[in-house]
Amino acid sequence: MSESAGTDAKRYLVRTFGCQMNEHDSERIAGLLEDDGYERTDDESAADVIVLNTCCIRENADNKLYGTLGHLKARKAENPDLQIVVGGCLAQKDAELIQQKAGHVDVVFGTFNVHRVSELLDEARDTGPITEIWTEAALDEAEAFPSAMPVRREVDHAAWVTIQIGCDNSCAFCIVPAVRGVEMSRPYDQILDEVRTFAADGVTEITLLGQNVNSYGRDLQLAKRQAGDPSARLRPLFADLLRDAGAVEGIRRVRYTSPHPKDMTPEVFAAMAETPTVCPHLHFPLQSGSDKVLAEMHRGYTGERYLSKLAQAREMVPDLAVTTDIIVGFPGETEADFERTLEVAAAAEFDSAYTFVYSPRPGTEAAERVDDFCDPEEVKDRYSRLRMVIERSGRRRHEARVGNVEEVVIEGPSKKDPTQITGRTGQNKLIHFPSGPIKVGSYATVRVTEAATQYLKGELVEVTHTARHRTKIPVLSL
Repeated sequence: MSESAGTDAKRYLVRTFGCQMNEHDSERIAGLLEDDGYERTDDESAADVIVLNTCCIRENADNKLYGTLGHLKARKAENPDLQIVVGGCLAQKDAELIQQKAGHVDVVFGTFNVHRVSELLDEARDTGPITEIWTEAALDEAEAFPSAMPVRREVDHAAWVTIQIGCDNSCAFCIVPAVRGVEMSRPYDQILDEVRTFAADGVTEITLLGQNVNSYGRDLQLAKRQAGDPSARLRPLFADLLRDAGAVEGIRRVRYTSPHPKDMTPEVFAAMAETPTVCPHLHFPLQSGSDKVLAEMHRGYTGERYLSKLAQAREMVPDLAVTTDIIVGFPGETEADFERTLEVAAAAEFDSAYTFVYSPRPGTEAAERVDDFCDPEEVKDRYSRLRMVIERSGRRRHEARVGNVEEVVIEGPSKKDPTQITGRTGQNKLIHFPSGPIKVGSYATVRVTEAATQYLKGELVEVTHTARHRTKIPVLSL
């Protein structure tokens, strides 16, 4: 049964495929629909509107979307009044193709007109299926950034804060610039105002979000310089933003994602080290350890340069956890290239990694190199060998934490064992431990007693901060 059963309000369901930016967009879509009188449901059969917010980074995203749309065709046949909506990056890329493949879709919109979802639903209800894809952020300042829209957060103690949209890089494997546009930095004071608003509402953890967060502010300062402002300096403002966001009263944790290694500076590491609320966790995408492959990817650094910056980060930021992204089987990757990736990954001693088999995305430079695609069986073997290196270093780094007392934010019962509570450390590590009721979003200290590759186990020491929320929060009762 839906949460809103018994009311006359229309109900919506949003499903998200993709990254944190997609998740944040989904929260804004939900907020816009609720502002328009819709109520949320998790029951597909009770929904009047189903929104699929899509990603297009990898090929399986396409498969997930069209598989889901195939399933929803039967649902639409049962309920012709159901409206099916496709938005996000894949919608931006495929545009008219979606309704050609799935004629039962009512609305298709892209990444630049999320704010139009309610209006498009109304238009489609009156005139029939509609596809509206904007090719650039032709918006006023308030509309350009998702965080300026209404929000329906998934949890009450944590919030995304968009600081930047788009990307100016030209990575050969990545379609993000084509579907998210050029980099646009959000005004500095607007970001801090939103952080203060969240803090006043009981949010204690924020994540600063952008495609390339550590280049934040360069476009703002360039615009000032071009306007004749003599105070404008062409340097990123991200380190300043970390400090100022971390100083907002009520904020206990600041995270950010994702930075680009070529743009990372010692000033950012210093801000992390000097601001107690900034979490000691760095997601630092490597992609490959081979200089040849990195050059062909247009990443702007070498394996040694990457390791040098990583060593600097660990020297400056105490107890830093480092995660990464690595692609296996980029076109033209040789066994020697891959072995260099293994060497760099072993030297980096990552806490964990998101590892991917290369997936060609139409419209990207790498997708044109069909003759250089790697043999699938070789890629499968390489992927397995890389996972062994990653898991070995991750296990070692977890074992080194046994005996530590860690502060965690309570996320809820363990998904696999509801008798255990799950908390997340500042290093972004999950700890499972037995306990009585603790309100989600509270903070506690936990002594680590056992290490596994993907998580830690521990025992509760004490609750250090009880969550304060204006909305009802579930209480764990074990």
